[in-house]
Amino acid sequence: LRRKPTRLELKLDDIEEFESVRKELESRRKQRDEAEAAAGGEEAAAMVVGTEHKSREQLINERIGYKPQPKGGGRTAHFGNFEF
Repeated sequence: LRRKPTRLELKLDDIEEFESVRKELESRRKQRDEAEAAAGGEEAAAMVVGTEHKSREQLINERIGYKPQPKGGGRTAHFGNFEF
């Protein structure tokens, strides 16, 4: 059995509440970012210089726990251990 689609009405109060919550979250985020920047500005700069830059693929592989095995080159890689 199918029912008729539910109609949702967006009221002015809902919009105002959404805007107030969004502004509050943005202000909290700005305060947190400013506090982190002030507290760890020099430490973060030193960490960025010390770490090696990894490609997007490497970062994703680390995040999901995938450790790709290096592929061998040449004809033997395609035919296993057989040599012609």
